[in-house]
Amino acid sequence: MIPTFRLYLLLLGGALLVAGITFAPPLLYVALLYAGLLVGLLVADYRLTPRPAAVEVERINDSKLSIGAPNLVTLLLANRSARAVRFTLRDEYPHELPCDTPFHTGAIEPFGLHQATYHLRPLRRGDYQFGDVVLRYESVLGNFVRQARYPAAAGVKVYPNVLEVRKYDLLARKGLLQEIGLRQTRVYGSGTEFERLREYTPDDEFRRINWKATARRGQPIATEYQTERSQYIVSAIDTGRLMRPPVGDPSMDSGQGLAKLDYAINTALLLSYVATLKGDHVGLLTFADEVGTYLGPKRGKGQFYRMLEALYNIQFEPVEADYGRALSYLGLKNKRRSLVVVFTDLVTLDAARPLIANMARLAQRHLPLCVTISDPNITRFVGQPARDSQAVYTRAVAEMLLDERQVVLDTLNRSGVLTLDVPADKLTVSVINKYLELKDRGAL
Repeated sequence: MIPTFRLYLLLLGGALLVAGITFAPPLLYVALLYAGLLVGLLVADYRLTPRPAAVEVERINDSKLSIGAPNLVTLLLANRSARAVRFTLRDEYPHELPCDTPFHTGAIEPFGLHQATYHLRPLRRGDYQFGDVVLRYESVLGNFVRQARYPAAAGVKVYPNVLEVRKYDLLARKGLLQEIGLRQTRVYGSGTEFERLREYTPDDEFRRINWKATARRGQPIATEYQTERSQYIVSAIDTGRLMRPPVGDPSMDSGQGLAKLDYAINTALLLSYVATLKGDHVGLLTFADEVGTYLGPKRGKGQFYRMLEALYNIQFEPVEADYGRALSYLGLKNKRRSLVVVFTDLVTLDAARPLIANMARLAQRHLPLCVTISDPNITRFVGQPARDSQAVYTRAVAEMLLDERQVVLDTLNRSGVLTLDVPADKLTVSVINKYLELKDRGAL
């Protein structure tokens, strides 16, 4: 039990009475009476105050938290006594995970319930541990505070952002995918699988005219195709040193402040989920100086969950990525023409030459898409006015980096490699839209 300020005042009053006995001996009787009353008050307060066992505490949270997103944690308190409980609550959440509300205060009515909530926003994937829940509550008469520890230790895993997958599902069911910037996919008119014949319209491509049907019917007839299913999509993720730097402001709720690798993993995961829903095969390759994880392309949600488990604890490696080893391995393992989405980063033209050479070689069999995350800080430096010599130098370096980055992207494009270089907050939407565009065009 912890004394309150009120109890300290009562004890101070008793101490003053005892001190006064020296000057006025009759105060001894007053002091004894005061002490007896104080003891009686404390005993009554102790008996009236609910025991810790009368309060039940339960923590409710997902066993899989999403990186870069606010994950809800709920603490449910039940008062099984006939007295109200005024409390302060502290949950021993994993200290590595930023928390918006570490302490909670409130009151639980007799035989009532109380719900306290807070959010954790992890910035790194992996395994973490919750501790116990610590509750402090005042005695009925306010003389002391009782403290109780409720066992609630539990492990929790931080995964890639599975909340985005749930959000996609919800918007897809409501037909509101355009609200997050995803393009409307066409069901007909693309691909190579025959769907039906219909009258030709001025908006149709000339090559869609079915000349035999036109001759039979005496009017222009167009062939309509359905977007192909069962195509192959492989996400190849660089886990080397270039993917370690964080991007943006960690205080933002949109997921800013995550490492480039985490943005790449989140995007690859949602891309694979969308492709799975469209009946495509999805696969995964992670690599640094050596090949890390490889999952050959397969169909079905089971493959998506295998990818989720494979990605949740992938960590950085402080080495240069070996594109030759990784893409050669992929070429040996996957002979079927696939859309290979390579998530990496670019620095200089000289450093990117192995990437360019191996992506160009990959383009002979597959459709490669090189995805990089642009640095908003460099773009900001280019746009700043040059007020002094330091600003002039900073701006010149930023312009040089942007120019060299563009040279690398142009070289990749000339080698038959598709490229996307977008800010982190537009990465997922841009990659999925590119996939949908390529699928609609029948480019796979």
